[in-house]
Amino acid sequence: MSAPPRPSAASRTPGARTSRPASRPAARRSRLVEEPVPAERDPFALSHIVSGVLSAGQALVLSLAVVVLPAVVAYLVGTATMASAVDAPDDAAQVRSAVDVAMGIWLLGHGVPLTADAVTVTLAPLGVAALALFVTYVSAKRFATTSVPAWAAGTVTYGLCATAVAAIAGSAPGWTLAVATLAGLVVGGLGMALGILARPDAPTAAEIGERAEVLAHRLTGLDLVPPTLRLGLRAGAVVVALLIGGAALLVAAWALAGRATSSDIITSLEPGWTGGVVFAVAQLALLPNVVLWAVAWLAGPGFAVGEGTSFTPFGTISGPLPAIPLLGALPGEDWANPVSAWSPVLVVACGVAAGLFAWRRLEPTLVRWSDVGWVLGGIVLAPGVVLLVGQWVAAGAGGPGRLSDIGADPLVTGGLVAAEVGGGAAAVLLGAKLDVVSRRGEIGDGLTAWLRPTAPVMAQPDDEPDGRAPEVADLAAELGLATEERADGAAPAEAASTDGSGVGSSGGSTGEPTAGASGEASGEPAGKASGTGPGK
Repeated sequence: MSAPPRPSAASRTPGARTSRPASRPAARRSRLVEEPVPAERDPFALSHIVSGVLSAGQALVLSLAVVVLPAVVAYLVGTATMASAVDAPDDAAQVRSAVDVAMGIWLLGHGVPLTADAVTVTLAPLGVAALALFVTYVSAKRFATTSVPAWAAGTVTYGLCATAVAAIAGSAPGWTLAVATLAGLVVGGLGMALGILARPDAPTAAEIGERAEVLAHRLTGLDLVPPTLRLGLRAGAVVVALLIGGAALLVAAWALAGRATSSDIITSLEPGWTGGVVFAVAQLALLPNVVLWAVAWLAGPGFAVGEGTSFTPFGTISGPLPAIPLLGALPGEDWANPVSAWSPVLVVACGVAAGLFAWRRLEPTLVRWSDVGWVLGGIVLAPGVVLLVGQWVAAGAGGPGRLSDIGADPLVTGGLVAAEVGGGAAAVLLGAKLDVVSRRGEIGDGLTAWLRPTAPVMAQPDDEPDGRAPEVADLAAELGLATEERADGAAPAEAASTDGSGVGSSGGSTGEPTAGASGEASGEPAGKASGTGPGK
């Protein structure tokens, strides 16, 4: 029985609907093809620029308010108790002066010198800079968009606003306005970058490093930053974190030991609650400086707070200090003792920790000597540069006369820290590499021959039937060195025992059959020697 004929196109009437099997429903056309492709987002859109400007402006206002408001409140509370009707017209000018001083301190935290009454102060309170960085980071993370235009707009806005603050305050005349612009660009750019990179849709640090590496390789054709150098820089960052953490604990111990001196300073000043707030802000602003000075104390060179003073683990030479409670927590003469003289060993221990951190992330069998050099260079470079810049920023002049020299020597501190850290890291890396080399037998023939001396020829006593010479201590074997092959490629000769007939039992090297090696050598039939008898 044949299937019914299929209707042709000619027999179909216009508009007629042909029947389809129920098991084959009509396919629906996808609408994805018909939908328009969304246009790519313009990276230079106005919204990105506006987000960067608002983020930087908000961060600058907040950080500036933290410094200005306590100064204004302290002035208002201080004048409320001794103001008179005659002094009333001058209140506005006095408030303006307090605001100008506070803005000058905010600029000083950014590295802009503060000039007042022919006295120039260059000691930057790094706490103010840390506050500005943190506020900019939070504002950028919350409000800025993840784009380069947003970062550029925020950086430029912060730099211009810092210049405007310097011009309004009047504490940074002349060429220092350019310093305010440069400092604003550095602080604003760093804070904006950290905040934008912390957003969920931002690329990770590893991705940015890969892109930069590809771009540098495309432009120069060279691998400017090898992976082993990056690993060394990471290990160097671990050293910096360990040093800062250890210095912070040391400063806490200093403050605990000198709490009586700080309490006496506060009692003699009688600042009240408003003055107490001002002192608290001032000490928090100087706390990062003291932590960096403590790093110099640990490394050995120490620091100075005024001309003719010296605070080192080997000795303390003090003098008159400003009436700041925090300075009462500086190390006294009791902190210079035979135990504190070993404090540089802690810096060396940080280098050992960095070496272990790097070696655990390497494949020992694939590490070359050049890789060890790159890793060691990164470990030495990171803490050396960071502490060089940090000590340079944390030092300066706190006033005229004796206070013109405050802080640690940047070059000496950075160089000593790099040397001490490098010594500890080199002990780990070189020791581990030599251990791998010795286990693989890659030490030269000359060193192996020196470690494996030959035995002197001695007369053999009659009571030694085997004729062997006395044993010689094999230092190379104790060190795990592989037995070197001879120059002609032959294997080392093995000791062969002899029987009474003088035929060696090993015998394989001469090609002759050994005794007992086959049935023919023993005089037995081959079948019997192989275990197959004639009856089988």
